[in-house]
Amino acid sequence: MRITLGLAIVVASASTLSAQGRGASTPTPNASRAAATSTTKRALRPTDIFRVRDVRDPQISPDGKWVAYTVTIADSASDKNDTDVWMASWDGKENIRITSSKDGEASPRWSPDGRYLSFVSSRDNGKGGQVWLLDRRGGEATRLTEIKGGVSGYEWSPDGTRLVLVVDDPEDEAGSDSTKAKAPKPIVLDRYHFKQDVQGYLGPQRSHLYLFDVATKTMDTLTSGKYDESNPSWSPDGKTIAFVSDRSPDPDKSINADIYLIDARKGAEMRRLTTFIGDDNNSGSKLAWSPDGKSIAYVRGAATTMSIYDQYRVAVIPVAGGEPRLLTEALDRPVTSPTWTADGTSLLFIVTDDRTQYVARMKVAGGPVEKLTTGPRVVQSLALGPSAKIAVLASTATEMPEVHALENGTLRPLTHQNDAWLAEIQLGTTEGIEYKTPDGADVHAVMTRPAGSSGKMPTLLRIHGGPTGQDQYSFNFERELFAANGYVVVSPNYRGSNGRGEKFMNAISGDWGNKEVVDVLAATDYVVQKGIADPDRLGIGGWSYGGITTDYTIATTPRFKVAISGAGSALQTSMYGVDQYILQYETELGPPWKNPDAWMKVSYPFYHADRIKTPTLFMVGEKDFNVPAVGSEQMYQALKSLGVDTQLIIYPSSFHGITRPTYRVDRLDRYLKWYDRYLKPVTQ
Repeated sequence: MRITLGLAIVVASASTLSAQGRGASTPTPNASRAAATSTTKRALRPTDIFRVRDVRDPQISPDGKWVAYTVTIADSASDKNDTDVWMASWDGKENIRITSSKDGEASPRWSPDGRYLSFVSSRDNGKGGQVWLLDRRGGEATRLTEIKGGVSGYEWSPDGTRLVLVVDDPEDEAGSDSTKAKAPKPIVLDRYHFKQDVQGYLGPQRSHLYLFDVATKTMDTLTSGKYDESNPSWSPDGKTIAFVSDRSPDPDKSINADIYLIDARKGAEMRRLTTFIGDDNNSGSKLAWSPDGKSIAYVRGAATTMSIYDQYRVAVIPVAGGEPRLLTEALDRPVTSPTWTADGTSLLFIVTDDRTQYVARMKVAGGPVEKLTTGPRVVQSLALGPSAKIAVLASTATEMPEVHALENGTLRPLTHQNDAWLAEIQLGTTEGIEYKTPDGADVHAVMTRPAGSSGKMPTLLRIHGGPTGQDQYSFNFERELFAANGYVVVSPNYRGSNGRGEKFMNAISGDWGNKEVVDVLAATDYVVQKGIADPDRLGIGGWSYGGITTDYTIATTPRFKVAISGAGSALQTSMYGVDQYILQYETELGPPWKNPDAWMKVSYPFYHADRIKTPTLFMVGEKDFNVPAVGSEQMYQALKSLGVDTQLIIYPSSFHGITRPTYRVDRLDRYLKWYDRYLKPVTQ
């Protein structure tokens, strides 16, 4: 429904990298820690987002000696985010910055022989990202592709001679006249799903696969037509490419994504491999060929119609055809990123489970799911290398995501991008809490308290988006910022959240704003009864579905003294045809003209606006197509008309995820000032 983008810890300071060009190394971890411990720790500040380094996408080199990864920072000078490619040695002793252009680089991939490290960048080209090659023997990176519209995905062939590219159809420029000033062209739309956040209005353009010869720089079309193709994956012998496509009569009205096979040559015919009427690997997880090339592992949904509450299982299907085997059917937890072990007997994958994510292993022949990582942490981005080497990103409530080697159940850090600045910060204390709701549901939450605090304190109920996300045991900048400013932060994983099984997620299907509110209020009761929260100083807020739930909650009870609704909506009928969720709406609720009572029911915060007494700050991105600004504008107007203290903040040219660094700092500042105004009044 409303997926909140993971942008709370995406950027860091450009000044920390200003003296480091290509080939520069980070300070040694021990020196950084020693310097930090010699000073008194301080509270986290909104401007610390300029110091955060967002580490992602680890990739092990073919010789197993290095791990490439990306680091995203917020450049305070340009007010933009910049991503660069780094390398860490497997022993963790060296971290080297590889790229440093102002345009940013992403998707690092090793050539099979390890000679090249490739990446995608828009440097020197304003027409989208292109594949660049960096020769590890020395020299500057060189652009390999120059494709109109840019490259949105790629993968090396096993012999390193070719790439399979995912390329979006270019915009139609027929009839253009460069000698005359041109007004923007009219936007012509004829699709059922006609808009998408960030992408904007959707025309007829599709994504297709191309073969690119590295030596000759020539390109052959592999797929074409009116359908999208994605997630290409080479067979071990380099003769075949597997990919995902929904080739229903109208893919906009379908979730029937299937796996197809095609020979890696121009003019080849594709063959449909899966026949499940539902989602076969349309999640972004890579299709995983077995080492012998006879099977493909992937993730498959269970629903045959649109359902955001569906959770993926690991499936294995013979390349020759036949029915797939579902390996994790009994697990009742969603899985991602299945990857074969070198001997082809087992699969590794990542499991989302009750505020955590862990790496698991399972025999392909069947058997129990074995946990390879444990404890209150989040592990993601699984990468396998030679000699059974495994690299992952791992985070805890007090440690930001960093690249780790996973060895015999132990996580060994390879990067320390955030150690130095985090060592200066006095972090809060994070723990899990569990409670029962009045209707008997077992709900779990994450709670962060100011360091060394005790007794009743002002408390914020901060609600995650999705709704099928989860608050988890990973570093959360906002939670820590609120705790640093004297607030207890309670983040409930209400019914509809991920990590508790399919029944728990499905509990709110077609019934929005009911059980979520029950669960949020039960969390509030719990911390009040435990003497943690001051019942007279309660605040609430969230972004995306968290903002929507905030609207539902303040229309249900006046017990919260202050609220912040970010990118929310309340008059859900007005979202029909305005946001990007048309298929979900018609699946869960039906069209408004067929089921008006259901639409009226889920729109109750707007129709009950006169019951709202809570001062509420509304915030939204101007160009948000996920939960458009009209949702916040309507509630702001209603409260303004009713005389309730309110304010509306619109971030210009911003989408659902607020990414501009100065806007992110502004949002955090406004959060604190609005909560402080009502929960920490200045006494005379």
